[in-house]
Amino acid sequence: MSFTKIFILGAGAIGSCYGVLLSRKNDVTLIGNRAHVDAVKSHGLMVKGDLQGKFPVKAGTRISEIPPNSLIILTTKAQDAVEAVTKLKPLLRSGSVLLALQNGLKIRELIRTVVGDKCEVVRGLVFMGAEFLEPGRITLWNGPTIIERSKTGEKIRVLFEKSGLKAKVTADIEKEEWRKLVVNSVVNPLTAILKVRNNDIGVTSLRKARHGIIEECSRVAEAEGAHLDRGFEAEVERKIRGYTNFSSMYQDIAKGKRTEIDFLNGTIVDLGRKHGIRTPVNETLVGLIKFMEAKK
Repeated sequence: MSFTKIFILGAGAIGSCYGVLLSRKNDVTLIGNRAHVDAVKSHGLMVKGDLQGKFPVKAGTRISEIPPNSLIILTTKAQDAVEAVTKLKPLLRSGSVLLALQNGLKIRELIRTVVGDKCEVVRGLVFMGAEFLEPGRITLWNGPTIIERSKTGEKIRVLFEKSGLKAKVTADIEKEEWRKLVVNSVVNPLTAILKVRNNDIGVTSLRKARHGIIEECSRVAEAEGAHLDRGFEAEVERKIRGYTNFSSMYQDIAKGKRTEIDFLNGTIVDLGRKHGIRTPVNETLVGLIKFMEAKK
């Protein structure tokens, strides 16, 4: 049995991508800011990229009621997740499922500190590219969602694949969190600082910078008990060359918004201090991004 209702909470670029694909076969409502919601209600959601067209999607600025057997896909920024879930908590039911897709480590555990046992929390990781062009208009690069293995995780995987989303389950979501954290820690700050698309940072002149970030991340991961695969750096290099979108951090800086730097490179710096591991490259990137945030 699938879910009777799906909410996309925090529907910006990524959330709208999930919403438009899932809405073709499911009862879906985007929950976003007023300007985006009004545009979607008035004209539909305009999509470019791997999916193209204008799509009618339900949208609202808040959730007033959660029906039984509902899936809430949380796509807010990591720094906004706790506030969003705190507001949602009184509406949650024992049969509600919350899929947490934020960047960073231990996001599932963070959400569980808020909701307790009121609902099931499932961890997922997004490898989809998206750009928010303006209210009601997005660009989508379809990529996989990795979901922690469980009965509910498998149910979500089937739901996603039937809706045209790529998805797979993993028995080691913590390792996958680390792998994504490293990729994001390379791509996000460099593209935001240099104001370029993701694949633009794959040039030879930035090889030492990329290596420095990955090396520090890998040492910290090892100290935390996460053993990244041999050849992981080469894999990151290959992935970067295939990413043609603007990163979420680039988009946040361009719009004068807070970034997720504390949940990415900032986490590496903090954990490095915990283990006595120097992380000067990541620390420099954190400082530069915070300077750029303060200038907006």
